[in-house]
Amino acid sequence: MIKRIAQTAGFSGLLAALLLTLLQSFWVAPLILQAETYENAPAAEAHEHADGAMAAHSHDAEAWEPEDGWQRVLSTTGGNLVVAVGFALMLAGLYTLRAPNRTSQGLLWGLAGYATFCLAPTLGLPPELPGTAAADLAQRQIWWVGTAASTAVGIALLVFAQNWLLKVLGAAILAVPHVIGAPQPEVHSMLAPQALEAQFKIASQLTNALFWLALGLISAWLFRRKSDGQYSA
Repeated sequence: MIKRIAQTAGFSGLLAALLLTLLQSFWVAPLILQAETYENAPAAEAHEHADGAMAAHSHDAEAWEPEDGWQRVLSTTGGNLVVAVGFALMLAGLYTLRAPNRTSQGLLWGLAGYATFCLAPTLGLPPELPGTAAADLAQRQIWWVGTAASTAVGIALLVFAQNWLLKVLGAAILAVPHVIGAPQPEVHSMLAPQALEAQFKIASQLTNALFWLALGLISAWLFRRKSDGQYSA
């Protein structure tokens, strides 16, 4: 069983990560690069017009960042692969508890994953372009984890619970983090135009949706194939 889970997670995670990287390279990354031009412009202007500060000016050591081109694509692929395999391991583990009867049921698991780890958290913390003001990182991380956990529990109760009281409880749990509200910055500001931010939010949501649907479908197909040796649809 461990070998079956590992093989399912490895292959499905790899394929889904490659798909995600491809979508990001052609759809999301160009928007981020465009936003970075707005982020870097004020800093460059301030540096150029700083009179009399040359002697006292010094640059701090900055963290390494991948350059545009193959370095950025390679680092993005590596990060996507780690995340995709981790999510695929989670799905494969869940399949051992409730195996999909058809490969197409993987789409439902993918939708559940998308709702849990993408849609619900972004209702309070939408994806942000470089140069956008944000609340404290620790507070955002705590709210994100709590929202993902509440969404997972709520969906599980709504789908699998037999008692209607448990289903009502699941709906209430889904709403709790959004009633509490996500942490917000004191002042909302952004350097990129609103139109660019809107494009980025749409691209991020659709890209993640396609990633999760692909991950659910591929993982269910591989899990069933390892189970009975048949190509089921």
